[in-house]
Amino acid sequence: MSVCDAVFDQQDAEVVCRELDCGAPVQVLGAAAFDKGDTQMWTQEIQCRGNESQIHLCPKSPSYENNCSHENNIGLVCAENMKVRLVGGNNSCAGRVEVLHRGQWGTVCQEDWDMTEAAVVCRELDCGEPVDALGSAYFGQGSGPIWSRIMLCTGSESTLKFCGSVEWGFYDCDHSKDAGVICSDKKNVRLVGGNSRCAGRVEVLHRGQWGTVCHDFWDLADAAVVCRELDCGEPVDAVSDAHFGPGSGPIWVNTILCAGSESALKNCGSSGWSIHVCTHSMDAGVICSGHTPSRLVNGPHLCSGRLE
Repeated sequence: MSVCDAVFDQQDAEVVCRELDCGAPVQVLGAAAFDKGDTQMWTQEIQCRGNESQIHLCPKSPSYENNCSHENNIGLVCAENMKVRLVGGNNSCAGRVEVLHRGQWGTVCQEDWDMTEAAVVCRELDCGEPVDALGSAYFGQGSGPIWSRIMLCTGSESTLKFCGSVEWGFYDCDHSKDAGVICSDKKNVRLVGGNSRCAGRVEVLHRGQWGTVCHDFWDLADAAVVCRELDCGEPVDAVSDAHFGPGSGPIWVNTILCAGSESALKNCGSSGWSIHVCTHSMDAGVICSGHTPSRLVNGPHLCSGRLE
């Protein structure tokens, strides 16, 4: 959905740039600065305080009426923080380290690359603890620029861009020396068998093995915790009787007792892990609302454009 420039201000911009991990807002532009677009217009007034993590969490005025057209689409330019991704591994928490710098993805040289730097990458990507710091293009050779010869992290930084470095854009290295990382991946819950990642049979990683949860006393409070842990919006339904098909392997817990405010399922009370009297015909499931993140469209880079 496009947003009208009459209902958008600097505080709203701060939330969008934060949601997109694009730094601080640099400029808020009206009058369809990044083209008109053809999506449906947002009709409510957005009233962000500026500290929300996502724009869909901001208060909105239900009674606001406007005569906006696509001539009034809001545009936004954010500072564009450096970003990091892991490429070539078997999941998003393992792979060749690639850094977005000056609008282009490039790699990092293995020289002095160790667990200290790996810890920062894992933290930045919300991937748990570092398992290994690798060189010699372990996950295959990258392409494009090699952005840094040496990263100088202490290990406590929240993002790789806060580490010291030796000569960004220094090319005394080749892609056979690309650095890589394996992180533990702290997600201990997943939904299986649904039509999206936000719906399915609840499976929990416990003692290194994925298993299911019995549906005894399974309710919306438990579902709310799963949806929150997976960043899947609000709970729509807490289903039972193997609604998404029976799982396999261990049934890890008979009864989960969540208040609904916990950040992770393993923080909830329970009848005891590895204790159950269920079969997989009683596997619990969840349907979450999911949410569509904001995006910036038609700008010169991913941190500027028309807000949708």
